[in-house]
Amino acid sequence: MSGKFAGGKSYRARIAATGAGSLLALAVLAGCSTAPGPVAQPEPTVVAAEHTGQFLAELGLEGLDAKQAIDRLDRLPQEQRPENFTAQVQPTKLVLTDASGRTANLPLPEGQYYLSAAPYVDQTHSCHFHSLTTCLGQLQGAQVQVKAINADTGEVLVDKGMETFDNGFIGLWVPRGITLDLEFKYQGKTARTTASTAGQTSATCLTELQLV
Repeated sequence: MSGKFAGGKSYRARIAATGAGSLLALAVLAGCSTAPGPVAQPEPTVVAAEHTGQFLAELGLEGLDAKQAIDRLDRLPQEQRPENFTAQVQPTKLVLTDASGRTANLPLPEGQYYLSAAPYVDQTHSCHFHSLTTCLGQLQGAQVQVKAINADTGEVLVDKGMETFDNGFIGLWVPRGITLDLEFKYQGKTARTTASTAGQTSATCLTELQLV
């Protein structure tokens, strides 16, 4: 599909797999994921702690912690997004999986939660855990006014204009264990939602944000 949006950029569909069996399996296991369900998945090969550094180096993430890796990957131009591994943000950890099925979990900073939001006009996708390497939103390079309020205390955590990344998402580091009221404004249209940052299964990817 194509159409012009803010910044003169066009919406480009991305094919997560290149035809190689290993990459196809990688996309299925760790692409933009829907809510956790009972369907069993193949057990990954967990990289031993003493080899995590080498594993990160092989992925081009040498020396980075979870927050640094998330910030780097989410901001990559689409043409630079890696296809040899996936990086999925879960509530308390970043899950890195390469094409052979090796995986490593990097803990998120204590008390912090990474929430990715993709406001849209007329095109979106289902998502629960944000994939830094495969998720693609509609509005790329768009100027969006973002407000995030702690629904429990009324504290305003974010109130500023932000530009969506080249993948169409806005990334927010917010406190863990709270309920958020979120508002996104773009070209006279508004999307609102409420999100939880508590528990082990809360969403890290918000895509049901139609601007009306």
